[in-house]
Amino acid sequence: MKKNTFLLSSLLFVSVLVSCNKKKMTEVVEVPLPTVQEKITIGNPNDVKASEGSFQLEKLPFTYDALAPDLSAITLESHYGKHYLNFTNNLNKAVLGTELENLTIEEVLKKLDINDPVIRNNAGGYYNHGLYFKCIDSKKTGEPKDTLASTITKDFGSFSNFKTSFKDAATKQFGSGWLWLVVDKTGVLQLTTTQNQDNPLMPNAPVVGFHGTPILGIDLWEHAYFIDYQYKKKIYIDAFFNHINWNVVSENYQATFKK
Repeated sequence: MKKNTFLLSSLLFVSVLVSCNKKKMTEVVEVPLPTVQEKITIGNPNDVKASEGSFQLEKLPFTYDALAPDLSAITLESHYGKHYLNFTNNLNKAVLGTELENLTIEEVLKKLDINDPVIRNNAGGYYNHGLYFKCIDSKKTGEPKDTLASTITKDFGSFSNFKTSFKDAATKQFGSGWLWLVVDKTGVLQLTTTQNQDNPLMPNAPVVGFHGTPILGIDLWEHAYFIDYQYKKKIYIDAFFNHINWNVVSENYQATFKK
């Protein structure tokens, strides 16, 4: 009886299989496309607020999509509203109740204990990103003018030489870090690179170049460009250079003589 049952089951299975195979040969089964697509909503930079504390975000004078297609809205929102915000909130938390709480960010950087990674990384990240966002513009502003223009010509030979040197140094920076245009202690403009969230204001931070006062910085971490350009960092550097706000960089340069 068990043998007959097994044989009947086997014949039924073969029959069904043959029937299915015939159906597959004669019918085209269409897989429907998804009926609901994910929508990406881009916010407003004015809605991004840091936690209560000594340090607040540098306000963006343009919307997230204002630099597209050079820098996409998604990249800017992530960079400004997440990375920069995170450094700001972490710094406020780290300095709360300490002697650093009521100092300016420049004073904090100059007093940093290089062995305190929490304050070092977040203070650096806060300062670095603030300068980065302050020095970019939705418009393509061309070249620097007046005193800054003449100083760049004096210290680099020409603006064209500076542009080539800037892009070359940024492209060669290995791993996560920053390239800076700094005014060194003698008043000369120099290009300097740092790793991670270090910067040339940190007296004990290792730099390739000179310590000094940064007047322009480009973020070379992947979060600044990977969504738009993936591994093509050089194209990002070109795009960034198109949007440098030379009026702000000039103001930063002039401010170094007032300290």
